[in-house]
Amino acid sequence: MRLKPLFRAPLFRAALAALSVAFAASSLPAIARADSGGITFSVVKAGFVIGGSAGSGMLFFHGARYPLGIGGLSYGFTFGASHTYFRGTVSHIRRPADVNGVYAAGNVGAAVGRGAQAIVLTNQNGAVLTLTGRSVGAIVSADLNGLVLTVK
Repeated sequence: MRLKPLFRAPLFRAALAALSVAFAASSLPAIARADSGGITFSVVKAGFVIGGSAGSGMLFFHGARYPLGIGGLSYGFTFGASHTYFRGTVSHIRRPADVNGVYAAGNVGAAVGRGAQAIVLTNQNGAVLTLTGRSVGAIVSADLNGLVLTVK
C-alpha cells in the first residue's frame, strides 16, 4: 500500500481551505466596523515663533452631532494671525471617541487675505481627517503643528 503525502490528501486540503476561510472571515469584522463621518471646525492661529491655535467644531457620525474642542501649539517661524474654516471627512473610526487625539503636520506657507488649503491628518487611533479649508488673515509660517481634537 502506498501512502499519499499529507499535503496531497483531499481531507487535509479541505481542512486547510476551511481554516483559511475562517481566518479571513475573522479579520473582516474589524475592517467592516470602521466607519466615517463628516467634520467641520474653525481654528484661530496666531504667533510669533511659538504659535497657538484654538477653535471649535462639530463631528457628524451615524446621524448624531458631537461638539469638538480644538487646541494646538506650533513651533518654528510663525508670524501673524489667521482664522481657518475646515470641512471634510473623518474615516477609520468606530465610535466618536476615536476622533480624540493629536494630529501632527509640518507646514510651510503664507496667507494674506483669503486662501484655500487641503490637508490629510492622522491621529494615534488611526482616524484620518481629509480636509479642505479657507483662511482669512495674514500669516507667514514654516513650523511644526500639533492639533488636538477632543469630543466634548
